[in-house]
Amino acid sequence: MKLQKLLEGLEILSANVDLETEIAQVCYDSRQVKSGDLFVALSGYTVDGHRFIPQAIASGAAAVLCQVLPENGETPYVQVADSRRALAVTGANFFGRPADAMTMVGMTGTNGKTTSTYLLKAILEARGEKVGLIGTNQNMIGEEVLPTERTTPESFELQKLFARMRDAGCTYVVMEVSSHALFLDRVYGVSYEVGVFTNLTQDHLDFHKTMEDYCDAKALLFQNCKTGVVNAGDPWTPRLLKDATCKVVTFSSAGAADLWPEDVLLAEDHVAFTAVHGGEQVPVRVNIPGHFMVDNTLDVLGAALALGISLEESAAVLARVPHVKGRVEVVPTPGKDYTVLIDYAHSPDSLVNVLTTVKGFAKGRTVALFGCGGDRDKAKRPKMGRAAAEIADFAIVTTDNPRTECPADIIADILPGLEGTGTPYEVIEDRVEAIHWAMDHAQAGDVIVLCGKGHETYQEVGHEKRHMDEREIVAEYLR
Repeated sequence: MKLQKLLEGLEILSANVDLETEIAQVCYDSRQVKSGDLFVALSGYTVDGHRFIPQAIASGAAAVLCQVLPENGETPYVQVADSRRALAVTGANFFGRPADAMTMVGMTGTNGKTTSTYLLKAILEARGEKVGLIGTNQNMIGEEVLPTERTTPESFELQKLFARMRDAGCTYVVMEVSSHALFLDRVYGVSYEVGVFTNLTQDHLDFHKTMEDYCDAKALLFQNCKTGVVNAGDPWTPRLLKDATCKVVTFSSAGAADLWPEDVLLAEDHVAFTAVHGGEQVPVRVNIPGHFMVDNTLDVLGAALALGISLEESAAVLARVPHVKGRVEVVPTPGKDYTVLIDYAHSPDSLVNVLTTVKGFAKGRTVALFGCGGDRDKAKRPKMGRAAAEIADFAIVTTDNPRTECPADIIADILPGLEGTGTPYEVIEDRVEAIHWAMDHAQAGDVIVLCGKGHETYQEVGHEKRHMDEREIVAEYLR
């Protein structure tokens, strides 16, 4: 593709390269640059890509797209004001603006995004649509499952994925849009038909620093969508909508919204309620337990309404949708008089949600096994401990994904939240040993909740991902 075509939509500050130059590929990792490529130098938060311009040129880059002029005046370059946004635009141009060919739905919020995307995907597919899904669990093109490294990929990979979806015949894309992705312009230039806001609770403050900054990153979605479906019951919603440019539809499990529930029934294996919108009242059932699923279902119904799908049609599909992997997921324990659940709960609020749900149906003790991720928000660690102590009958503190931190140090940060509460707890650093211990000491009717890993089948230790599937751990130990 000609460089000029690749740069369409960008304001060029200066350039010393022929814009008719043929570009083979776009690359932002200097280690992957090949002859004829365009190297995009990103100003990162840990590493500045401008440092690697000489390496990219030595590898054969035809030109460099940058914010800061190269030190070597002979380097062929194009200078722009923001190279992150430029990467998003060049990615879209390189792949033929694939998002424009599909209806885009973006979901943001701290909790509930994954479940909501799966439920909306099911509603759209029941209408005969082919749907691309992008999220924490996995990416999907129809029924084809693709691995995922992060909730929202870097902009160039995202555009490449959009192109695969378009070429496979997808008419809709339903995706989780993380606060990182919005702040770092990974979705810059993507126009959403519908944006959904689930909720905002403490998470990712290692990156955003304050809840206000975290909220403002989420708010960017509602400056680039046609209709925003937002949680009226969340205290951060007014700030989120302060600069919104979209039409707004509200939902809330507490009422006082455009869409609300009545006659809520919380059962051991499902949630049921009557959805009310305008003069319409429709019975709804979704096969995931917990009061938090009321809002998680309302946001899906609201998004479907914004896409022209009636409550009645959506409700008929939701009643048939099976459980979502890693969300209050039952692990088989044949012959045992206790239950083991797996849930992705990894923030104080999500831990409260899942443990409150379990407490509602557990015949014995609610046992919380959890840890906290390394190299992430340290301020939430004692809050996780406090959440477990206030709801669970017994807590087991262990590792999650320690990454480059010492597991014992992470646990030490959690324990102040448990101390002095009266809730008994055990500290077992090795997560596999902790699961074995929980099963060995289970009492009749207990529900053991393995929190934090959810859909993940690995544990991050250092910079390595080691295989760890808690379903396998439970099954092997029972054998």
